Amino acid sequence: MREVLFLLADLWMIFAGYFYGWKFIRRHGNYLLGLEWMVVATSGSNFLLWSLLGAESDSVLYDVAYFFDAFSRSVGITLILVLGLMKVTHHYKPSRGVDIAVFGAAIVAALLLRPFHGADLHTDRGAFWVAVFYVVVNLLTAVFLGYFAKRLWNAGARWPALWTALATAAGTTIAVTYDFFPLPFDDANRTLFYTAALATWGTQGFVYFRAYRALHDRDAALDSNPARTTGAPA
Repeated sequence: MREVLFLLADLWMIFAGYFYGWKFIRRHGNYLLGLEWMVVATSGSNFLLWSLLGAESDSVLYDVAYFFDAFSRSVGITLILVLGLMKVTHHYKPSRGVDIAVFGAAIVAALLLRPFHGADLHTDRGAFWVAVFYVVVNLLTAVFLGYFAKRLWNAGARWPALWTALATAAGTTIAVTYDFFPLPFDDANRTLFYTAALATWGTQGFVYFRAYRALHDRDAALDSNPARTTGAPA
């Protein structure tokens, strides 16, 4: 049963990443969020293949899995996520150069941080501070997502706001648990943890897309009816 739940959680994350990533690009022209969502989906696809092939630590797929993991935990679902959401919170439209620069930074960060995965935090100070870094950037991102949820609430999108808050809280719980608080009742492969993590990350992809769309549609409605923005009678 554990394996089935893990498989379903991974498939959900893969679907959410590719499907909503494509929607971000196709409907909203948001390449930052669209490509990052697809990076998450590709990570899930690689993780699934690695698991099905035996989950060997000496596999190339193992190295690729934790490259993607470091990519999203360091810059992807942190800086890239914030910059992408700022399109509907601050009407920020990054240039193509900014898009390339932040993805380049994510690649460099992943290459530098990936080797620390799996090290003993009690004996490896470098691994300990990398784990702290992951938690800190997640918490900073959560602060912005709290602001994002407030914007949704003030715009009248109450359900997207609540779901954004819940998904963010779940994501932060996963981030804190990831390195510092392994589940004592889990197995050696951390199947239960990764099942919860994959399900959470997939749900974040879905929830943040719907929340983004809610603010985008509100702005579009205001732009089509300027009288509402100025307070003049319609």
